[in-house]
Amino acid sequence: MPIYEFHCQKCGAESELLIRTSRWKGTPCPKCGSTKLAKKLSVFASSGGGAKSEPASCGGGSGGHGCCGKCGGGRHCH
Repeated sequence: MPIYEFHCQKCGAESELLIRTSRWKGTPCPKCGSTKLAKKLSVFASSGGGAKSEPASCGGGSGGHGCCGKCGGGRHCH
């Protein structure tokens, strides 16, 4: 069963709900009970073998402030 992320348009609550069906409309907000939920776009991560991936954090590299160069030394971008 997938876990969906929702934003309640009535009370503004953010919630993650385990939904047994793809017909989630009408699901009540766990905070206020309103059925005015908007499904959020979820981002997921996966780990697997095979190709080498980038490290989770920038420990060194050629770009600004000891970063990898993709962030420009500012806020972490990946």
